[in-house]
Amino acid sequence: MAGRLDGKAALVIGAGSVGEGWGNGRAAAVLFAREGAHVIGVDRDAAALADTADRAAAEGLVIDTLTADVTDPDQMERLVKAAHATLGHIDVLLNNVGGSAPGDVVTLPGEAWDRQFAINIDYVFHAMKQVVPIMVAQGGGSIVNLASIAALRFFGADCIAYAAAKAGVIKMSQVTAVKYAAQGVRVNTVVPGLMHTPLVEHRLVRERDAASAAALIAARDRQVPTGKMGDAWDVAYAALFLASDESRYVTGTELIVDGGLSATCVAPSYTA
Repeated sequence: MAGRLDGKAALVIGAGSVGEGWGNGRAAAVLFAREGAHVIGVDRDAAALADTADRAAAEGLVIDTLTADVTDPDQMERLVKAAHATLGHIDVLLNNVGGSAPGDVVTLPGEAWDRQFAINIDYVFHAMKQVVPIMVAQGGGSIVNLASIAALRFFGADCIAYAAAKAGVIKMSQVTAVKYAAQGVRVNTVVPGLMHTPLVEHRLVRERDAASAAALIAARDRQVPTGKMGDAWDVAYAALFLASDESRYVTGTELIVDGGLSATCVAPSYTA
């Protein structure tokens, strides 16, 4: 199908990518543009954001860009106002920023806990705080937030703040969805599992030599019932469904994209 977002204006937060290739936000931004949306991509990394726009341009598409640190509420307010002024309306909001830090309740430093909440849930609150009134005033819209299967189950990696923050994203999305359902604002969550993205590659290469990184990627593949991790396009297509009118009767729910991993009873043995 084509044109699933024709006439819609989409704000994609986290539209760059850590490293070369296709991260979740980059893939979603380009996919939304392919499907007819007027897209504004946001990222704090201007070079990564420009790469996303260039990839879209290579396909004859246009993605407008705004550079901002979305963990700063003042910058969030300014960027939403700028996006609204440019687009005229905001029909789709995708919140894609995030990342994990290792540590349990004893070993994780307090400042790391605060930072994990800033990049995984606090900015989602501030983004919705700015965008929901716009959507209410215009008669509706779709908000898609990204969480993680770490919010659903413990899979063996000590990332307590990440898991707690992502669980909060799910619950915040549910509550907001119910609160504003009558005003036409839908809020749903995509819940990715083990994904093979540039962020994973960047982290593994940084922390391990090439051989051990490749071995860990293979181990992660084996943990998934399908035999292979997903990629950014799996997440992007899930976000597209929730952003489009095809999901007009879907709100307050989670779309799990994990190859069946969260349905298993065996915890992965990898180290995140």
